[in-house]
Amino acid sequence: MFHTPTHLTTPATRAALAAAPLLLLFAGVALAHPGHEQAHGGGFAAGLAHPLLGLDHLLAMLAVGLWSLRQSRALGLAAPLLAAAGMLLGAGLAWAGIVLPGVEFGIALSVLLAGVLIAALVRVPSLIGAGVILLFMLFHGHAHGSEMPQGASLIAYFAGFTLATLAITLAGRLAGGWLMARESRLLRGLGVALAAVGAFFAFG
Repeated sequence: MFHTPTHLTTPATRAALAAAPLLLLFAGVALAHPGHEQAHGGGFAAGLAHPLLGLDHLLAMLAVGLWSLRQSRALGLAAPLLAAAGMLLGAGLAWAGIVLPGVEFGIALSVLLAGVLIAALVRVPSLIGAGVILLFMLFHGHAHGSEMPQGASLIAYFAGFTLATLAITLAGRLAGGWLMARESRLLRGLGVALAAVGAFFAFG
């Protein structure tokens, strides 16, 4: 059960309107995923940098961490590991040559839906929440696997983006905790901003 803002002048909406332009400044960066091709054939460093160089990847992982804060303790604690597992599964599919249709749209949609879940403070059963996180990150992992630099060590590359995923998701949880300790409407506003950016990625 949750409450939603009732009009456009709520603090949540004002926070979203303030945050969205800052996120949209980097939208072109996210869509292009710059820098991945300049990884110099590295392994661990390339994998570590990949989630940080695409705003869509970064926001989705942060959003998972933010959303997990309002879930059951078990799901909240497992969220970073579930995010990493989804990434590894998707990357494994890409490495095995299995095509996942609509990867870029799926990535954008994950940001949009995660933002909606945060804005509405939606709570779900742990098993459903685990499935949501795995599905969201599956698309991101597939993109990571398909963009692995030529000559990179598979194990090192996977280890790099797994570590980055864990760190970013944990950072999202910490940020969410800081916001919730002050005002839950700030978290709602951030969710609205994330949803707006996700919509821009998907349909802009």
